[in-house]
Amino acid sequence: MEHLSSLVSAPPLPATCPSVGAADAPFLLPEPVEPPASPCRFCGAPLDYTFVNLGTSPLCQNHVRPHEFNRAEAFYPLHARVCRSCFLVQLDEFVTSEEIFQNDYAYFSSYSASWLRHARRYTDMATERFGLGSNSLVVEVASNDGYLLQYFVEKRIPVLGIEPAANVAGHAQAKGINTLVRFFGSETARYVAELSGQADLLLGNNVLAHVPDINDFVAGMRILLKPSGVITMEFPHLLRLMEGNQFDTIYHEHFSYLSFYTVERIFAHHGLTLFDVEELPTHGGSLRIFARHAANLGRPVTERVVALRHRELEAGITDLACYSDFEEKAKETKRKLLEFLIEARREGKTVVGYGAPGKGNTLLNYCGIRTDFLEYTVDVSPHKQGNFLPGTRIPICHPDRIRQTRPDYVLILPWNLREEIMEQMQDIRSWGGRFVVPIPEVQVYE
Repeated sequence: MEHLSSLVSAPPLPATCPSVGAADAPFLLPEPVEPPASPCRFCGAPLDYTFVNLGTSPLCQNHVRPHEFNRAEAFYPLHARVCRSCFLVQLDEFVTSEEIFQNDYAYFSSYSASWLRHARRYTDMATERFGLGSNSLVVEVASNDGYLLQYFVEKRIPVLGIEPAANVAGHAQAKGINTLVRFFGSETARYVAELSGQADLLLGNNVLAHVPDINDFVAGMRILLKPSGVITMEFPHLLRLMEGNQFDTIYHEHFSYLSFYTVERIFAHHGLTLFDVEELPTHGGSLRIFARHAANLGRPVTERVVALRHRELEAGITDLACYSDFEEKAKETKRKLLEFLIEARREGKTVVGYGAPGKGNTLLNYCGIRTDFLEYTVDVSPHKQGNFLPGTRIPICHPDRIRQTRPDYVLILPWNLREEIMEQMQDIRSWGGRFVVPIPEVQVYE
């Protein structure tokens, strides 16, 4: 036992040897430092100013199939930064476009009735405004399942869709819509121009934010556009995103978050002029821009362009201070949503979700909401039903499950479609069910 007693009575460690956790320890390991972001995808300037850091999340459209339930998922940072030079808000490219869009992509545009109405109205407007007919060519980039081009086909106007997700493009082709399965950029633009000629109308809805190489994408549009042709693009408006606290619209499939100021600079850099703009209610507030070749002076710049330029500058879109408080707003919305869910569960109330959109996955993963708070969600798309939400592993069911289980609250994840959803599911009020919208902050609808 002598060796034990000698250990017990050993002298204390010298003062120069720090104990773990001592306040004055000279050898503490440094705190981890996040690796620097890639340079700005438009202008190449360093990115060192945070817009919002939402932690980490899996790819929002990679729904988990039952046989994959016990497999690990990859989580990637959702840290959006703003460029000090061109004020493009952006995420790093952690996953290639091929990984996102070519692996059985789950988003089909045709499952939203309001979006189909929007597409038909656009088709009528464009046909009349630009004098399109049987000798015209309409090309849509990211044409999805033919949700929009089908209405031009009805008018007997020649069309071509360009869609990288083969499974989605197949649905368009089955409708008789000519669809090329490729990513769009300058190389594809040259190929299409040689094969089919240049476009009288070149359009893209909710695709500009999805491209990692935005310079090559816009350069491709210039190549594919006829000298007298018109481009229209729709995308969520960064100003509305900030005003509406729409942090959940930030996910890996959206590489960029666009103001009119920045988009105008990008298009001008590639020889294209924005001559008109419309503000739309879609996706929480979007812009529809109209572009032409800079040399085509037949379409003068409208007053709407001048007015929106002025309004964005007045809002501070070129001042970094404009972006500084967005992260705290996101944190406060997270706290309020968790408070609501905790209180509801303590009261014995049941809460389920409606929808399985990309924005819903950002919200649920950022807030740490799983089946302990949200028992399941539902979606009208059969391509999502029977699977689980990425990260949270919340089951996705048919909408009829809500009527079978009669929950107390239905949390609407695609809040931009809340009117359409509340109309479809209005019978939940018959058992006292209520709708909940989480953005810009929790609101309960009786």
